[in-house]
Amino acid sequence: MVNKICILGLGYIGLPTASIFATNGFDVVGVDTNPQVIETVNRGGIHIQEPGLQTLVQAAVKSGRLRAALEVESADVFIIAVPTPVTKDKRADLTFVRNAGHMIAPVLQRGNLVVLESTSPPGTCERILKPVLEESGQQAGKDFGLAYCPERVIPGRTMRELIQNDRVVGGIDRLSAEAASKLYKVFVEGKIQLTDCTTAEMVKLMENTYRDVNIALSNELAMLCEEMGISAWEVVELANLHPRVNIHLPGPGVGGHCIAVDPWFIVERFPSLANMINLGRTINDSMPLHVVKRLQTILDGISSPRVAVLGVSFKGNIDDARSTPALPVIWGLEQAGIGFTIYDPHVRDFEYELSTLQEALTGADCILLLTDHDEFKFLYPQELGKLMRRQIVFDTRNILGHELWRQCGFTVFRLGVGGLEKVNINQEKVIS
Repeated sequence: MVNKICILGLGYIGLPTASIFATNGFDVVGVDTNPQVIETVNRGGIHIQEPGLQTLVQAAVKSGRLRAALEVESADVFIIAVPTPVTKDKRADLTFVRNAGHMIAPVLQRGNLVVLESTSPPGTCERILKPVLEESGQQAGKDFGLAYCPERVIPGRTMRELIQNDRVVGGIDRLSAEAASKLYKVFVEGKIQLTDCTTAEMVKLMENTYRDVNIALSNELAMLCEEMGISAWEVVELANLHPRVNIHLPGPGVGGHCIAVDPWFIVERFPSLANMINLGRTINDSMPLHVVKRLQTILDGISSPRVAVLGVSFKGNIDDARSTPALPVIWGLEQAGIGFTIYDPHVRDFEYELSTLQEALTGADCILLLTDHDEFKFLYPQELGKLMRRQIVFDTRNILGHELWRQCGFTVFRLGVGGLEKVNINQEKVIS
């Protein structure tokens, strides 16, 4: 019988998972290496933005079912939800997974279940985590259960999708898979499919790789359409009217801790076979540089140009800037000698200084829209234009009402669209 759960990692997946288990009657201790996170959670607060999470954490802590700690404690179930970043040479960094295993091993008891949720290269449970846990002197599948159960959520809908989405559970053996399935059935309303660990790991990677390759196709289409002087957005819209076609939308690159990372785990393991996956990743990683080069053409002839960057989270309406394509775009602006200011209504912690909207636009020559926040769809160009030195906008997400912006005096450029009018760089406004 499961009474106590120890969850390692209180990030975008660990904290929501911990709070859901706690509000379903389990005693949960969440372990994190950041003392500030521990303090925040123990007073019922949250350190990440996610709709519905604050209320759930507050209720779980107040009930006495959820608490946070710096050290792993003995428990019936251990869930590992730590980061698995990709290194500069595009290899999986499994340091946090190994460390989690080493932290669990000393307190691992017969009959315990260990579940890895972190997105991992195929074979991680078998080749990496299992040997570390067996340093306890116990054997996986015989003395303790070992399973892989990846999340299938997106930021902004995490709480809902953790409950409603189907889950894939892979076990080191059948009993491990069944034990993990029984655990998650406590709150998962979707179907739970059982398989082995390595298959479950590959399923998770391929779900995100499919999307990455599809986005790479649309990004390549965007560059082709720019050359042909037509709109990639119109091509996608019309092509998707076909009942068996679903082309994703282009953009300035792919970000987040999943789609921009997971395909590299497959390429690392099978470098001579994963050719399409490798090419898709390469195309998507090249898009920030393409945006910068396009922007240089737009700003050609302007002395000491300055750009107002709108949005640095990797997708709209969230505060998550992990692996955001905005960062390499900004690096490219620096290398090109283009000045910039940054505004994002959601992000609070970023590598560069963030400004208010008014500060970002004042004296700018061009708005560079990188993230599709809802707030940006309702910007009023007539008022914004009064703050700027020149009225130019480069929309990489195709979310603005472009005709209204043109009526208000803006020259509009879009990613994936060619043949637009050239800006008259000599019509400089004097800011009063």
